[in-house]
Amino acid sequence: MMAMAQNVQAELTKAQATLDTIEVEGVSGGGLVRIRASAKGRIIGMDIDDSLLNPAEKGMLEDLLAAAFNDARAKADAASQAEMGKMTSGLSLPPGFKLPF
Repeated sequence: MMAMAQNVQAELTKAQATLDTIEVEGVSGGGLVRIRASAKGRIIGMDIDDSLLNPAEKGMLEDLLAAAFNDARAKADAASQAEMGKMTSGLSLPPGFKLPF
């Protein structure tokens, strides 16, 4: 039982490292704003179309940034769940047991 717990811990550590290498992109405004993030949720970078850099468009830019961040976060969560699902598919965990993610 202890060996199984250590194996699970090692797999979790490996999965966490893998999640930081998976990149997702959140998009809003038809591609005018793009946010790149790791599946762990770390923001890697962003791209803002030059047409949005008009002071009169400040409110719209703020809304588009929030939408792109939320899109990236949702995609990061989905990538994280998919990766963790791969790891836990081989484990014989009791029904309803959830790992700390």
